Amino acid sequence: MSVTTTRLDAARELHSPRFTLPATPLASWLVHGTVAVLWCLLFAQAFVLKGVFAWGTGVAYVAYDTVLLAFVFWKAWRLMRPDPEDAATSLARADGQFASTKATALTMGVVVAAHNEAAALPVTLQALMSQQRVPDLIVIADDGSRDDTAALLVEHYGLTDPGEGALSAPSRTYPNLRWLRVPHGGKARALNAALVGVDTDIVMTVDADTLLDAGACAAMHDAFVRRSNLVAATGVLTPVCGHSVGARVLQFFQTYEYIRNFISRFAWMRADGLLLISGAFACFRREAVLAVGGFDPACLVEDYELIHRLRRYSVTHGLGWDVRVIGGAQAVTDAPGTLASFLRQRRRWFAGFLQTQYWYRDMVGNGRYGNLGRLMLPVKAFDTLQPIYGLTAFALLVTFVCEGHYGVVLPVSGIILGKIVIDLGFHLWSVHAYRRWTGHRTGTSLGLAFAAAVLEPFSFQLMRHAGAALGWGHFLTGRQHWGVQVRRGILSGERGASVPRDG
Repeated sequence: MSVTTTRLDAARELHSPRFTLPATPLASWLVHGTVAVLWCLLFAQAFVLKGVFAWGTGVAYVAYDTVLLAFVFWKAWRLMRPDPEDAATSLARADGQFASTKATALTMGVVVAAHNEAAALPVTLQALMSQQRVPDLIVIADDGSRDDTAALLVEHYGLTDPGEGALSAPSRTYPNLRWLRVPHGGKARALNAALVGVDTDIVMTVDADTLLDAGACAAMHDAFVRRSNLVAATGVLTPVCGHSVGARVLQFFQTYEYIRNFISRFAWMRADGLLLISGAFACFRREAVLAVGGFDPACLVEDYELIHRLRRYSVTHGLGWDVRVIGGAQAVTDAPGTLASFLRQRRRWFAGFLQTQYWYRDMVGNGRYGNLGRLMLPVKAFDTLQPIYGLTAFALLVTFVCEGHYGVVLPVSGIILGKIVIDLGFHLWSVHAYRRWTGHRTGTSLGLAFAAAVLEPFSFQLMRHAGAALGWGHFLTGRQHWGVQVRRGILSGERGASVPRDG
C-alpha cells in the first residue's frame, strides 16, 4: 500500500500546478486584474458622483448576479423537460428496481472517511445497507479516531482491528463491510488510502454525517454505466441543521440556497463547465482518480481541486472526460445550525476556493479548456471578489441612508426592488424545476421560497459574504485550522435513514 501511495503522490505532483508553479498567462492577469480594478473605480465613484452612479459597486453586483441567473435559467430550462434517461432512472427508483440492464457491469465501493464519528456511523451505515442497490464494498476509512469508533466497529459490526495502515478482513455480519485504520492526517489522506486499498470500478465518497436516499447508489451507478466517459459525479444534497430556532432559520435559508446551487450545477454541466461537486456525496471512476494522484491533502477543498486536475488531465490527453450532477442520487447532510459554525464552514469553503483558483490560474481565459476556460473560470475570477462587492454595496447604502442622501437612496431602492422581483421569479421557478428534476417535494414550499427571496438579501446573503471575507483572511495568512463541527441535525433524529417523499 505504501508503494502505491507514493505513486499517488508522484502522479499528483505531476498533474497539479501547485507543484510546478506555472507562470500566470496574460489572459488570467487581465481577467483577475479587471475584477480588482473595477471594484476600485466603482468604490471611488461613491465619493465623487451623485445619484445612482454613486452606488456603482451595488449596480455592478446586481447586474452580475442577474446575468448569472439568466444564464442558469437558459441552460437549466431543460429540467422542465427531463432527459429520457434520467426519467427512466427516476421511474426505476420509484419501483425499487435498477434502471439499466447493465446493472452488473461496474462494481461499486463506498468510502466513509470518519474521524471521531462513532455517534454518526450507525445511522450512516444503516442508510448504506438499506440501499436498493447495496454497494459491493463499504470501507470505513478511520482517520485516527480517538472516540468509540473502534469499539463500535468491533462489537456491533463484527470487524477485527486491522492495525494501523491495514485493511481489515470482511465483517462477519456484513460481508461487504471493511475497516481501514490510518494515522490522523485529514480526510484527503484517508480517502487516498482507501482508494489504494479497494479494487472496485467506481468509488463513492460519503461523509459520516450524510444519509443516502434508498435509491441513491442505484442512480449513481446507473449514470456511470450509461456514460463511459463519466469520471466524477455529485449527488443532490438537502441540508438538516437541528431543532433550535436559530438552526431552523439557518435550515430555511440553506434549503433554498442548496436548491439554487444544484440547479446552477445542472446549468454548468449543460455548458460543459461543471467544477463543483460535493465531497459529502460524490462518485468517481477509480482509475481516473488514481491517474491524477488522488485527493490533495494540501487543499482545503480537496473535492473541488480534484475536478480541476481531472479536467486538466482530460484535455492534456484528449480523453473527453465528463463531470455531472445526478438528480436521481439524493441525500440529506448535516449543515451548520449556529452562526459561528456557519461562518467557519463558509470561510473554509471560500479560502479553499481561492487557493484552487490561484493554483489553476493558468486555465482562466484559456480557450484550450473550452467553456471551462472561456466562461466558467472567468466567472469564478469575479466570484473571488463578489463578496467584497456585496459587502461594500451594503455598507455604502447604509451610509447613504444615515447621512440622508436620498437622491441616491431613492433610485437605489428602485434597483433593489427590481432585483427582489427577479430573485423571486427565479426562486419560484427553481423550486418548480427542482421538483420536476428530483421528485423531491419535502421542504420546497413555494410560499417559503417567496419569503426567502424577500428576506435573504438583507440577512443570509450578508452572512455568506461575511464568511467569504473571513475566508480571504485565512487564505492570505495561510491558516489551516478550522475548529470542530458540531452535529445538530441528523443525529438529533430530525431525519431518518432515507429522504422522506410526499409525492
